[in-house]
Formats: sequence, structure tokens, C-alpha cells
Amino acid sequence: MTQLDEAGRVPGLGADVRRRAVLKALAGLGIGGGTFGRALAAQAEKAPRVTVEMIKQAEWVAGIELSDAERTSTQRALDRTLSELDELRKVPVGYDVPPALAFFAEPPRPAAVVARGSVALPRALDVKRPASDEELAFLSVAELALLLRARKVTSTELTHLYLERLKRFDPLLKCVVTYTEALALEQAKKADAEIAAGHDRGPLHGIPWGAKDLIAYPGYPTTWGATPFKEQRLETKATVARRLEDAGAVLVAKLSLGALAMGDRWFGGRTNSPWDPRRGSSGSSAGSAAAAAGGLVGFAIGSETLGSIVSPCRACGATGLRPTFGRVSRAGCMTLSWSMDKIGPITRSALDCALVLDAIHGADGTDTTALDHPFTWPPPKPLGALKVGYLEDKRRPRGTRAELLALEELGFELVPITLPEELPIWAITLMLSVESAAAFDEITRKHVTEGLNTWPETFRMGRFVSAIDYIHAARVRTQLMKAMAERFEKVDLYVASGLDLPITNLTGHPSLVMPFGFSDRNGREAPGSLVLTARLWEEANLVSVAVALEGYRRDNRRRPPLEAFLAESAAPNKTTAR
Repeated sequence: MTQLDEAGRVPGLGADVRRRAVLKALAGLGIGGGTFGRALAAQAEKAPRVTVEMIKQAEWVAGIELSDAERTSTQRALDRTLSELDELRKVPVGYDVPPALAFFAEPPRPAAVVARGSVALPRALDVKRPASDEELAFLSVAELALLLRARKVTSTELTHLYLERLKRFDPLLKCVVTYTEALALEQAKKADAEIAAGHDRGPLHGIPWGAKDLIAYPGYPTTWGATPFKEQRLETKATVARRLEDAGAVLVAKLSLGALAMGDRWFGGRTNSPWDPRRGSSGSSAGSAAAAAGGLVGFAIGSETLGSIVSPCRACGATGLRPTFGRVSRAGCMTLSWSMDKIGPITRSALDCALVLDAIHGADGTDTTALDHPFTWPPPKPLGALKVGYLEDKRRPRGTRAELLALEELGFELVPITLPEELPIWAITLMLSVESAAAFDEITRKHVTEGLNTWPETFRMGRFVSAIDYIHAARVRTQLMKAMAERFEKVDLYVASGLDLPITNLTGHPSLVMPFGFSDRNGREAPGSLVLTARLWEEANLVSVAVALEGYRRDNRRRPPLEAFLAESAAPNKTTAR
């Protein structure tokens, strides 16, 4: 976001430019003409920035009435937004460039039958039941699945184990919103009976999981992590929850998310990293990443709009897969941005991400963006034939970068690439601000602010962005999508360590984040991470490269010392929060 100078002005934005920017920003609201428009233009020409009085005068067109404090907050947000709009308007867009939006003239139809592809469970693995419950809790989904089929453990045992760990460590991590214990024990009992009878629903059969609490499930609250929705009950079953239930998975808890999918702070406090509870887990899939990395669930489901799977996985040392936009239905899940929201798995291994994605992907006839596209792992393209791109960094020569050295030793061809720098990427994310403002317009109209982090300011600002500017941003987004498609003509995937988050969330490309290396941070081990991004629909290539890296490094096998942290938090004069 563009910063303001000491006087609160946008650096380099002259009076005449500011005047035009104000007019353009509000033109779509009908303010550009007539007496009011001329008066506003005159004020903008004289004033060094948008003023509170301008906001007050424009409220009748925006359709809201704000308090003095809200006007001041909105004024600051619009100051920042106008500079971004100025960046967007400098981007030439030809008459032939459509916006990155879609309209359907008829209601959704039932999903057509399309080959789904398949993910193979590696039955060749020789898995023995570990000596301790903690070791058992940290096994991968694939390993737990093999133990279940070999009758070396039952789903009911695993369910009790994970419920006990959730209850034991939640005071430290604050990752649980609601336990679904009665449902879980019922589902586990059913899974054990089916497995014993030879009815195998697949690799997730009998595996306990946790749902980010924006995923609706009947009979339990769906709070969205926000104070105004603490008691909300949605008597619907999200498609992702239904598909996991059909796969035989066992839902043990609804997990925390930052309020309305922002950060790691929710009405229950701050969700913390299992590697250092003094630090937040990041978000917004805060509880999902903390629970998966802490061995409190077999796997979890998160969501991402602009970093909400990748960011907490990096902070917590988990493995997460943000699928291609449209790969997984969002029906029954909270909407933040219709054109950017994505649902994906958070686990302790790359293969586990594939096993979960195999169960949840595909069209459902409800979410019109969800498409059927085969997902098969291992993929048909040989691992050695994949070209892996990387971003050059003058401060870190290629020969000093551990991730590139590892990829080279594994035999991958490395190709230097660049990401699109000619477009104002962060300015395009204005679309998210506007869409979220529309999704939660009732909150703005009712002046609800408690327990919503900084969303209210964003929601109010969104009402002052013109429809023309939103469509222009969508058209620049189309150009960004084309630019990324050109990059993928040279490589199958690339490593960017999360630097591409705004780009790939706008273009819909899939990314996989995984633990990679550890370092000291304030006297404690902190997990490093690696983020891989692939062509649209080629999640299988991400999993293949990640599995190879896991075998080479085994960083995903490291376990956070939760027992030690719990003991420390109980000691006198100790705290787990900063």
C-alpha cells in the first residue's frame, strides 16, 4: 500500500492530479456532474488531500451516513486508495480487453460426470504403530490410513487421541472455536464398522480432521471468527464438509480464523504458532495451520483469498495447498471475495495434500466457479522432465540458496524467470476490498465494528470506489493473467518463497507451501518455508516436487516441543503472548 507523507499527503500527487483523482474515484457514484460535482472539484483543487468534509458531502451518493470517527477513518483509507487508483488508471487497456469477471444467464445445473482422476495411496510403505501416542499423532494421513487398514489402530482411538490433544494444547494455541465431539465419535464408530466389513471409502476413511470455522456444518455454530457472528448457526453442510464425510473422514473440531478471515485474532484471542506460542500463527487459516502442525488433527481445511493458507503454514511449519481457483467448491463457506476465495488442505506432508484434494475437488452444481478437471497423482509427466523456475536475487546468488541447491541435486532443470513488474499488482487487489465491502454491506450500514479487526475501515472505503474503477481493475487483472501465462510457457512451476502471493491469488494459480529449514528466532527454533507455484490445474506437479524435497530434507518430520511450552506457560511469571 502507498504510504502518506508527514502531512498526510500522497507523495508526488500534485493538486491538479489530486483533483482529477477525486473526481474519477467518485464519478461512478454520480458526483462528477452538476453543482455538487463542481463544488467537490473546487475543494479538491484547493485541498492537499481528501477531507472529512468531502466524505460527509459524498455520503448521500454512497448511500451511507457515517459518524465523525468513521468519516476520519474513511478519509485516511480513501487517501491511500486514490493513489492506487491513480496507478491503475495509468495502465493502458485496449478496447478489446474484457474484465476478469463472468456472468451466467441461467441457474447452476447439476455437475456433469467428468473423469476425476485418482491419487494412489502408497501401500508399499511398511508402517508400524509407533511406541508413543505423540508419535502416532504426528503421522501423515497416508501412514494413518495404512495403520487403519491393517487394523493396527482404530478410528475411535485416533479420534479420542486428537480430541485429547486439542483439549490439552488449545489453552496454549487458542486454535479451537467449537468441538464436534459427539459427531466425531459417531462418525469414528461408523468408520470402524465399515472398515471391519471391508467397505473402504478411500485414504481419508476414519481420519480425524478440523474445519476452518467459515465452513458450515449443521448443528454447530459457524462463527467466522467474528464477535457479531459468535452465535450464528447455518443449517447447511458445506460441499467440502459433505465430500469429506462421504470419504469417511471424522470431523473433530471447528478451528479458529482471524475475524472475517483477517489475521490470527478472533473473539477467543490470538491463535499462536506451535513452534513458539509467544508469536501469533498468522492467518487467516490460523487454527487449521496450528492444529495440523501441532499434531492435533490428522489434517485440516483452510481457505485463502490473499495469503490465508500460505501465510499461517509458513508461520506454523505446516504444509498447505492452495488449489487453482475453481478447483474446489466454496458452497457453504463464508464469502470474502467471489473472484478470489479458494478452499484447500493443510497437512503435515505434500502427499497428504494430494489425498485430501482428491476427495474435495470438482464441480457441485452450486458454486458456479467450481469446475471438473482431472486431478491425478503421480502425474503423467516424469519428475525429471519438469522445468523449475526461480527468481534471481542479487543479494542471494544462486549458488548460496539452499532451495536451489536442493532442486539441482534432485536433478531438476532450473530456469531464471521474472514476475510481472510492469503492472500495479497491489492496486488490483482493490477488487478484494470492494467485493468484501459488498459481501458485508449490512455491517457497514448498521455501523457494526466490534471484533472485526480493521475490516470496518475497508468496508466503508469500498463504498466510495466507483464501479468504473472496479471494472478497470478487473481489466488490468486480465492483462496480469496473460502475463503469467507467458511465464509458464518457459517453466512447469517455479519457486518464489511467497513473494508472488498477490499475483497468484489474482490469477488463480495453485501454490504449495512446505517447511524448509530451521533458524533461531529469539532463542527458539523457527521453521523456514518454501512456496512452489505451478500452471493452472497442475497441482500434481507441485506435489511431486514437494515429495522429492521432503525425501531430501525431511523438515516436515520435525515436531514442535508443545509439552515444553505448556510446562513453561504454567510456570510462575511466564507468559505465552507478547
